[in-house]
Amino acid sequence: MRGALVIVALAVLAFPISAFAHASVVHTSPTFRERLAQSPREVIVRFDQAVTALPSSIVVLTGNGKNVAAPARAVPAKNAIVARLPKLPRGPYTVRWQAMSSDGHVVSGVYTFGVRASAPLVTDAVGSQGPTRTEHLVRWAYFLALALVVGGLGFRLLVLRAPLSGRLERRFYWVTGIGVVGVLEAGIVAFLLRAQDALQLPFGRFLYGDLSPISGGTRFGIAFITMELGFAFVAALLYLGWLTGRQAFLWPAFVLGLLFASGLSLSGHSAADAGHSRFTELADWVHLSAATLWVGGLVQLVAVVWPAAPELRRLAFLRFSRLATVLIALLLGAGIYLSVLRLPHVHDLWRTGYGHVLLVKLGLVSLALAWGAIHHFVVVPRVEHDRVPGRLSRSMLGESAVAMAVLLAAAVLVDSKPPAQPPANAPIAANRR
Repeated sequence: MRGALVIVALAVLAFPISAFAHASVVHTSPTFRERLAQSPREVIVRFDQAVTALPSSIVVLTGNGKNVAAPARAVPAKNAIVARLPKLPRGPYTVRWQAMSSDGHVVSGVYTFGVRASAPLVTDAVGSQGPTRTEHLVRWAYFLALALVVGGLGFRLLVLRAPLSGRLERRFYWVTGIGVVGVLEAGIVAFLLRAQDALQLPFGRFLYGDLSPISGGTRFGIAFITMELGFAFVAALLYLGWLTGRQAFLWPAFVLGLLFASGLSLSGHSAADAGHSRFTELADWVHLSAATLWVGGLVQLVAVVWPAAPELRRLAFLRFSRLATVLIALLLGAGIYLSVLRLPHVHDLWRTGYGHVLLVKLGLVSLALAWGAIHHFVVVPRVEHDRVPGRLSRSMLGESAVAMAVLLAAAVLVDSKPPAQPPANAPIAANRR
């Protein structure tokens, strides 16, 4: 089912809805996420062609899910559907609309507005359930693919450096190529799952849903489009590097990969929650970049260097150990900074769902740190003065598995809502008691 969703979704993204003659929205009143000074008298959804109104063509939901709109009617002269409204009290509202196009297909959409109040994002519209386990797994696959491409490029350029044998070069491009394809495909699936949740439509009707409020009206949607285009360019550079055998194409691919990975930081909690700043966005990007370089480097060691270049094992392991020390320091520093900002109280670690996931992640990171410390303080001296231990490959494989589990915890954290920040005067009130 998911495979079919991806295939059809790719077709939908490749060909605009208008190309299939389905009705498309050209104007709404109130407009998308508009904040109104007073209650509107009606909701109007205007299309680029004549449509037929359905029994529930326009539903206007309050925050508790109550519909306050009168039955909708079609206005053929204006290619619109209209629903009257009573006088609305202050608050946010969700509009869910549907209409039948001239080709017989039912098109649907959702947007929000507020009356003397800010309107929520479409992804937080009434009826949306929020991230699911499937979304967590897709986000984990995205992080893993990001590590393969960005971390793989970083390992190739910062650790291996010199020209490689044909077999080793092929393995590098295979692993990194899988990563960039995974980023593109997992990104599409993540966007569609989030859009399907916002639209609240079954699969058959989701194909005719209006995705524009999500793709152009949310940080998540804008980041999705930007990152898809950016990593498509990274894929082209990677292909040119493989085709021509020139390492010069890999440097811009690496820099662009790191740059476009910031889309996750600019669309997540570090950029949207209370207390966010340029420093939180930067810290989140540093945290993510260090993690992808670390995990991607481990995979390159285990899957590329160890089986294809025994003569480079010692050199690659020693160079990566030095790089990993810096990456772990950045990972810890940025992670601690963000955790302190996102958790108002220490007890939030065991009293909130976000804290529970963070504890799991901290435990996994501690395990990975202990593993890395053994490599650094015990294995590295032996490798420098002797030879590579025979069991080192299995040890690195274990460290890689723990690192991937860290990415899974990070994927859950990205979609989890941190505890609410206390009011600015909360500490003063507490002291007075």
